[in-house]
Amino acid sequence: MTQIPPTLPLRALFDAQHNASRAQIDVPLVLRRDRLERVRALVDTHADQLSEAVQADFGVRSAQLTEAADLFVLRAGMAQLQKQLPRWIKPQRVHTPLYLQPASAHLQRQPLGVVGVIGPWNYPLQLTFGPAATALAAGNRVMLKPSELTPHTSALMAELVQQAFDADEFSVVLGGPDVAREFSGLPFDHLFFTGSTQVGRQVAAAAAVNLTPTTLELGGKSPCVIDASCDLDEAAVKIAHGKLLNAGQTCIAPDYVLLPRGQEAAFERAYAAAVARLFPTIAGNPDYAAIVSERHHARLNTLLDEAQARGARVVDVSPPGGDAQGARQMNPTLVFGPAPDLRLMHEEIFGPILPVLPYDGMDDAIHFINLRPRPLALYWFGSDTASRDRLLTRTVSGGVSVNDTLMHVAHEGLPFGGVGDSGWGSYHGEAGFLRFTQQKPVLVQSRWAMGYLFYPPYGARFQRVMGLLKRLL
Repeated sequence: MTQIPPTLPLRALFDAQHNASRAQIDVPLVLRRDRLERVRALVDTHADQLSEAVQADFGVRSAQLTEAADLFVLRAGMAQLQKQLPRWIKPQRVHTPLYLQPASAHLQRQPLGVVGVIGPWNYPLQLTFGPAATALAAGNRVMLKPSELTPHTSALMAELVQQAFDADEFSVVLGGPDVAREFSGLPFDHLFFTGSTQVGRQVAAAAAVNLTPTTLELGGKSPCVIDASCDLDEAAVKIAHGKLLNAGQTCIAPDYVLLPRGQEAAFERAYAAAVARLFPTIAGNPDYAAIVSERHHARLNTLLDEAQARGARVVDVSPPGGDAQGARQMNPTLVFGPAPDLRLMHEEIFGPILPVLPYDGMDDAIHFINLRPRPLALYWFGSDTASRDRLLTRTVSGGVSVNDTLMHVAHEGLPFGGVGDSGWGSYHGEAGFLRFTQQKPVLVQSRWAMGYLFYPPYGARFQRVMGLLKRLL
């Protein structure tokens, strides 16, 4: 294995991958599967080390949480890639219209070349190795820039990838914001970014200089709508799980609840009971992750302080057992009646704070959602299918789970992505494979082709042919 020195400048590393991708445009199935298998072996062999690194970065985050939220989803995605890849790489036949027959047509699926991946810190394995593995399955070379906020995990990923791959196949680039800016400005054949909307705008602007196509997996204010027909106790458990997984540091976590007016007290009781069921203790509980950094922890407390100062009712719903703040394990909190201009209602929360807003009818809930940027996810709870369908047909979001939270992202047959401020482009399954693939249209002309009927000079014959085609179309 020819190793390129890890200290190679970014542009030189990109050039090495670019040249390799142009030298081998037709990447055979056996090589794609081999690269996938190397990623899978890397993850399986070093799962314990990777989980320990994630734990070191967060301070508190159990190996079981990383297994469920990072490694399991990653393995499921790679298993589907291995299984479906032989079918996905085949040329796709396309029906040929009458006026071009007897020609035939197909789409030839080819690698784009070099794909850049910029990953986030919240799920530092799934959201980096996932898109990277999909790009490798599509036959591309990959450069991956993981987050500087998870330094132990990022360093271990770089070490393991360097052991398993030539740098002109797959490499990991370490560094902070300056490196990320330089990385975004490289002329990739595709650039994939997961992170905040604010940084996503910067990435898109840098990529636009090179006309680099991008996939932006961003965030947003994902609403959770509780219908009047809902069983609150059952819904509260699923909402609490979706909100408190990774302490709310999930891009598709419910960001606020829309609740029929008058059910506030009942929801508070149901949600508190759900929290106690999932997390009997908060402080020191390894299944309840810490906030990733002091800066993020301070930001969340500022949001709460502002809401309370402006008259919102802030309710700590954590079970008894001590305050978790010292370990950056922030107590689960409900915020009732937040003013619409609060930062809490405009910024993606990314923590265990859940605003609760009453509504008077489903039309009011729909109007509230549609006044705001389109969310990455939307959740609905209830048994009234007419109410559910009215919400789904009159709102636009990146994805939906009905009577659950988060679970649509675990379905590899469903594309995952945002819309508007929550991102553009989607991946997972075949949608992800196609995101990193050039579908080259090919028309194969027949020796019996009659295209000459359309050639000049135009005269009576041309008029007769066009008249016939007009009647047939």
